Amino acid sequence: MSILTETLKPEPAVITAETPNIKENIAKRKTIVYQAPIDPTVIRVSGEKLKLGLFTKFGLFKPKPEEIQFVSIEQYYEPYMVISGRYFLDYYRKCTYTFRVDDAVKEVVLLGQKFIPEDSNAGRNSRFVKVNGEERLNNETKVFLVLDKNGRDASLNKLPSAPAEKNPSKILKEYGIEEFAENADVDIVRERIAKRPTDLSRIIEEVFEINDRSVIYTPRFKLLFRNVKTGEEKTLVLDGVTSEKIE
Repeated sequence: MSILTETLKPEPAVITAETPNIKENIAKRKTIVYQAPIDPTVIRVSGEKLKLGLFTKFGLFKPKPEEIQFVSIEQYYEPYMVISGRYFLDYYRKCTYTFRVDDAVKEVVLLGQKFIPEDSNAGRNSRFVKVNGEERLNNETKVFLVLDKNGRDASLNKLPSAPAEKNPSKILKEYGIEEFAENADVDIVRERIAKRPTDLSRIIEEVFEINDRSVIYTPRFKLLFRNVKTGEEKTLVLDGVTSEKIE
């Protein structure tokens, strides 16, 4: 007698903050504002070195340095969300076991229950018994994300290390920075990893955790240059920590 197992193909159901029977542990969010260790004068010098590349066309038509004039410099802060989380689900899912039996079998007894074989019309030795049951599974997903202000995945290379300001709220107020919604980062992680399969029949344990979450504001300098010959203006953005060009 051979056994075949069939399980339903799950379509994940997204968990929300109001989903019942889920244990949640959400860490408090930290706000970190990087210091801008590079003096604006140094940023200006870096910009002068790179300004011709802004107006060079096709790698051939390069203007003269005196034709490209500095217009202005502006310091601002680019926000990134850094968050790590975990989703764990211990559950049972529905399944069907199919037992193929000999043609001569009239009845099958399993765990005290009687089952009458069915014909599949597939020829000899094609009779079978179907038994509905459950299977227990564990599903654990961990994630570490760096997200930009639009909630999209960002490269760690865009987030250099730097000392933090001692009074971040003062900097946020000074530059008029609007902070993220309180649970914006949590909602993104929840949507990505906290999903129940639709074929679950019983939940033993369900846990959603956010163990570390921060919003990091890193300094940027925006330099504006103008081609006095054509009137064309171009913007150059430099990292306030490394002075490297931001593409």
